[in-house]
Amino acid sequence: MKKEINILLHYLFVVIMVLFLASCDLFDDDDDDDVEPEGSKNIVDTAVDNGNFTTLVAALVAAGLDDDLKGEGPFTVFAPTDDAFDALPSGTVSALLEPANQDTLIDILTFHVYAGDVYAADVIALDGTSATMLNGSDLRIDIMGALVILSMDGNREAIVTITDIMASNGVIHVIDTVLDPDDATSSIVDTAVNDGRFTTLVTALVAAGLDDDLEGAGPLTVFVPTNDAFNALPPGTVTALLQPANQDTLIDILLYHVYNGSVLASLAIALDGSSVEMLNSGSISIDVVGNNVVLNSGGNREATVIITDVLCSNGVIHVVDAVLDPNDSP
Repeated sequence: MKKEINILLHYLFVVIMVLFLASCDLFDDDDDDDVEPEGSKNIVDTAVDNGNFTTLVAALVAAGLDDDLKGEGPFTVFAPTDDAFDALPSGTVSALLEPANQDTLIDILTFHVYAGDVYAADVIALDGTSATMLNGSDLRIDIMGALVILSMDGNREAIVTITDIMASNGVIHVIDTVLDPDDATSSIVDTAVNDGRFTTLVTALVAAGLDDDLEGAGPLTVFVPTNDAFNALPPGTVTALLQPANQDTLIDILLYHVYNGSVLASLAIALDGSSVEMLNSGSISIDVVGNNVVLNSGGNREATVIITDVLCSNGVIHVVDAVLDPNDSP
């Protein structure tokens, strides 16, 4: 009889513990319901709740973009903090919020928005290239050490300070500067065309059928000879190279000026005494002589880099004072 009582007491204890634990779960569930999970709110409401983007939110409302950024998306927003707006020249924000300047404000704000999800992990693949923002302009992206830099060397270079703030319709990355649409980049070919000093190169690219290739995603590094560099070739050389019969030779020469990847001047200096393989499969040697970067030193057509780091939407241009000769390949 005593044994049966002990068994009964044991089962009674188990039932009580189960009921107690179940009641704890009920209370926990109530607490969880009071906390909204990360990413449950849209981009605008997430910015409002954060508290560091009051000027950005006010600007979105003034531009009539707040409802758009509450939409389905997904969007990636590079969000300037209040401090970033405060750093603009005195009176700039007040002027932008005026109805008369709404178009300018919209252009600025949509230069901060990309149609799609771009997380921090995705940015590595964009190094040296750009993303086309909602205003139709290309925003240059560079990775320097541990930093993600937008519009590098532009009027308003910005650093990403916080990444991957999740929202229900996209993601926010925090930046320390308000981006300037005037810092938008163009492709390598368009940059060369707009500069005016590289008309012979552009003509050669078209004759070789390479102009579309250099409009591609990249990143590419192009050592661009000036018109003077082409004019320094023996008389008749350029005219002959532009003939259809010599297209293969022209392609070989032009691709000898293109590297598949992004090489900024700082990296080129680090390559002193070495060589890199170009798109024609030949190599150019790189030497730092005093303050100059010299390509194919001692070759048939030694070239000096005279302008560095012309940043483009799909790579970088370095200007050289001579047309490189593939026969100089080490």
